[in-house]
Amino acid sequence: MTDAQPGALMTAEIDQQPDMLATIAEHRAEIATVAADIARHRPRFALLAARGSSDHAAIYAKYLIEVLLGLPVGLVSPSTTTLYGARPDLRDVLVISVSQSGGSPDLLEVTQAASEAGARTVAVSNTRSSQLFSAADLAVDIGAGEENAVAATKTYTATLLTLYLLVDAIRGGQGAAVADIGERAGATLRDSAGQVARAVDRFRFAGRVISAARGYSYATALESSLKLAETSYLQTHAYSGADLLHGPVAAVDEETAVLGMASAGRGGEVMGDVLRAVGERGADVLAVGSAASSMPAALRIDVPETAEEVAPILEILPVQRLALQLSLARGGNPDNPRGLHKVTKTR
Repeated sequence: MTDAQPGALMTAEIDQQPDMLATIAEHRAEIATVAADIARHRPRFALLAARGSSDHAAIYAKYLIEVLLGLPVGLVSPSTTTLYGARPDLRDVLVISVSQSGGSPDLLEVTQAASEAGARTVAVSNTRSSQLFSAADLAVDIGAGEENAVAATKTYTATLLTLYLLVDAIRGGQGAAVADIGERAGATLRDSAGQVARAVDRFRFAGRVISAARGYSYATALESSLKLAETSYLQTHAYSGADLLHGPVAAVDEETAVLGMASAGRGGEVMGDVLRAVGERGADVLAVGSAASSMPAALRIDVPETAEEVAPILEILPVQRLALQLSLARGGNPDNPRGLHKVTKTR
């Protein structure tokens, strides 16, 4: 890795995503089999366990399950199990553990404890050989292939698509909304290149970045914040657009760059007021998404329109490129961020 050109791995893995996503969508049979099992057991509610980028994917799944399946959903706090020994009654509960590597000890312990407490457990991971796969009642391989860059790119979008296909299949869907996801992903990366380059020129000297979104796209705001922090060492924070206006907006000024996710749908519709408010405080606003053209922003990155519930799969693609190119412009190497490792083991 030391002899490789900085950013070469992350560049290659970003570019692999259109073909990868198309393949996942074409081979949904394994996911549908797991979904059929879940549907037969008719869970009372669902719990999601994850860390890092996978936690952002889990938040996306939370919206999917609540909106598309009508089930209440909670996010697991792993330390209640690993540090405090809590063992709640999880009979008739669906527990989905999301981990790209399948190597985090706390998620393994949460999954094992959930099974012992009566839950139906599902592992969603990129590593079939992991202990997490063996520990869960059901398992789904996200099919991203080996990822070598430290910053997750293709494993993140593969996880999003896998979770969407799983939830869609539980409700009896056939994945119609993502049938052409590979083509749309390719168009997103190809057509946004110039807009990303302009955003890099504008943001390369930023010291503080806020990302914001509503609805499904909140996961994209969280993941965008993480990508910019871990590759370019920027001070970043992600907010729901509603929460941003409830107090944090007071800290927004001319020194703040705001990345606003705005795709067609109910979440994007309400982002106009949010971006207008931060713009009036002097923030440099970049709008990303299929509704970006209608947003009050200095810069825009357009994304092809899709069903609102699958927009996050495309929205993050140009932001990954933005993080990559900002890191390089600031003299960094996004393939090997300081102090980070590909697998982080926590308890």
